[in-house]
Amino acid sequence: MTLNIPKLKNTDSNNFFLMAGPCAIEGEEIAFRIAEKIVKITDKLNIPYVFKGSYRKANRSRLDSFTGIGDEKALMILEKIGKEFGVATVTDIHESGEAEMAAAYVDVLQIPAFLCRQTDLLIAAAKTGKVVNVKKGQFLSAGSMKYAVDKITENGNPNVLLTDRGNTFGYQDLIVDFRGIPEMRAFNVPVIMDCTHSLQQPNQASGITGGKPALIETIAKAAIAVGADGLFIETHPDLANAKSDAANMLQLDLLEVLLEKLVRVRQAVI
Repeated sequence: MTLNIPKLKNTDSNNFFLMAGPCAIEGEEIAFRIAEKIVKITDKLNIPYVFKGSYRKANRSRLDSFTGIGDEKALMILEKIGKEFGVATVTDIHESGEAEMAAAYVDVLQIPAFLCRQTDLLIAAAKTGKVVNVKKGQFLSAGSMKYAVDKITENGNPNVLLTDRGNTFGYQDLIVDFRGIPEMRAFNVPVIMDCTHSLQQPNQASGITGGKPALIETIAKAAIAVGADGLFIETHPDLANAKSDAANMLQLDLLEVLLEKLVRVRQAVI
């Protein structure tokens, strides 16, 4: 699949591309530390890389959960990372009015899974002209994501990505149906596997989402094997003190070894 993401390096490597970074922008120092580490790893392994960070977390279980450091402050950090490291950046938007604001700072606008059917939001994102990454709703089939693609492309924007992040299974678990990756690729758009959110255990009694990060490697290997164009991995150097999604992010020190394995899987299947 053709990737039209600005500033994407190593695109002639035949590797998968990577969206990775912290769940949320917690501050400039920690965001830059994560970006610097991942840029070094992906340059070494010739992996096209997009830095990910949410400027605000709108979907939280509890009222007292961390939501952000301020929209403009976080967006300016994302913009600074993009310029400093020469990489593309991606962040979530939640309402139509945020699309134009966020588009001024980042290269890719991401639509959260719970909002993937919100027509006005998809159209607003499309009209910015930015690449739009739509996460498949946990409650939707892969085939139904055709309509999300249509909402964007029929508003004049052909640059669409789709991301699988598992399907709801009962009240407190998710499962991944890997048939969805080739099914969504049939829409002629690149497809990404979200290897961390697909291992969430939402709706815990504590009000804090749980997860199974020990299975990140399993999900990632399987996704590459069935043809995923990209991987989405949230990562942090200090999970004990991460302010969002600590239970399912990958420890940053483990990322390089994981990516080395995944590159070998990719080479075996292409």
